[in-house]
Amino acid sequence: LRPTPELSFALKHLNCHCGIVLTASHNPPEYNGYKVYWQDGGQLVPPYDAEIVEEINSLDYSEIKFDANESLINYIGKDIDEVFINSSVNKGSFTTNEARENLTVVFTSLHGTSIKAIPETLKRAGYTQINIVEEQAEPNGDFPTVESPNPEEPAALKMAIELAEKVDGDIVIGTDPDCDRLGIAVRNLNGELVLLNGNQTMVMMTNYLLEQWQKQDKIKGEEFIASTIVSTPMMEVLGNAYDVEYKEGLTGFKWIAKMIKDFPELNFIGGGEESFGFMVGDFVRDKYAVTSTLLDCEIAAEAKANGSSFYEALIDLYIKHGFYKERLVSITKKGIEGAEEINQMMIDARNNPLTEVVGEKVVKIEDYKLSIAKDMVNNTQSVLDVPKSNVLIYYTEKGTKVALRPSGTEPKIKFYISVNAKLDNMTAFKDTEQKLEDKIDTILKDMNLI
Repeated sequence: LRPTPELSFALKHLNCHCGIVLTASHNPPEYNGYKVYWQDGGQLVPPYDAEIVEEINSLDYSEIKFDANESLINYIGKDIDEVFINSSVNKGSFTTNEARENLTVVFTSLHGTSIKAIPETLKRAGYTQINIVEEQAEPNGDFPTVESPNPEEPAALKMAIELAEKVDGDIVIGTDPDCDRLGIAVRNLNGELVLLNGNQTMVMMTNYLLEQWQKQDKIKGEEFIASTIVSTPMMEVLGNAYDVEYKEGLTGFKWIAKMIKDFPELNFIGGGEESFGFMVGDFVRDKYAVTSTLLDCEIAAEAKANGSSFYEALIDLYIKHGFYKERLVSITKKGIEGAEEINQMMIDARNNPLTEVVGEKVVKIEDYKLSIAKDMVNNTQSVLDVPKSNVLIYYTEKGTKVALRPSGTEPKIKFYISVNAKLDNMTAFKDTEQKLEDKIDTILKDMNLI
């Protein structure tokens, strides 16, 4: 039992050609995932993935060899764990031991694999106040204490938040069962524990890494950060603020790994996606919660040492760069009929595109299935130079963004809404946040989604 990202690390560390992991992660067993990693440590991308599927499908059941040749099998264990954990500590350490010792952390592995790596990583980094949700520390694929062990779901962190209230925790962190994504809760301006979304943690981690690289005089014009087409536009704003290139790809970390491979002349600082995944540097070529957990603790510890907090640091970021607010709405449609319904929703959206959103004129439409970007102001078209994907994105004159895409792993269609506003000071935070929430509600009502 090991975190999935350790496979990506071990593959490169041992100079292997390929790595395979079977995991359902937070999904029910019927959605079991088969992930294949290649020499660079990233998951396979087209056309190689299709070629492997074709090869598997061409096999006859009788050709499968069930009797293993034991001489070809070498078992690896704690030796790789040691290198992996030490590398994770090395890549995610930036603050002082004094700051770390004053931070109270609550952690839950949600019955998954992260229990094998994260507590030890935090301990080696210098964190002494680590409180583990013991009821969820035992690996168990039935996930007995939660309905879904998905850190995107607020209910998944319920027990961790209850423990944090008992021990006066500063930060709560929960990882999904294969330890590649994480959800966090921190104390707001009223001292209440609140869950952050994937976009918020992503911009905080990215900005912190950019700050550290700048302090160390490592930004030389040959660096980049990355995210995905349905994530917050604030990522590009941060890249511009530090004069660091911003790259954007389709949903999934295999595309960020491909960027690292395709641009060897550039140094990858970090990046992520809205679905609670993040990658620190390129020593692991997939989203991974081990160093991301450490990085979030570093941010919280340093902020607390400076008389601030993780939450206040996030608001400071909004004051400096603009307040970006996102919401994801998923609609589940099960079975063959559900799949047809989702397909029809995408067809209708393409045939009857939005011309305005909450009174704001749509100025650009990106259709990743047709690989076309339409400039609605100048009535021109350009080619989207990324692989085709069933995604449609609208942009308005005021920076509002609405994206639609069917899920690749679940029977859902997802709607991603992003709005933004200027934030003058911390006092105006609550009112500005409410206005943005109201604006998202209006968009969803106009689209008949609530």
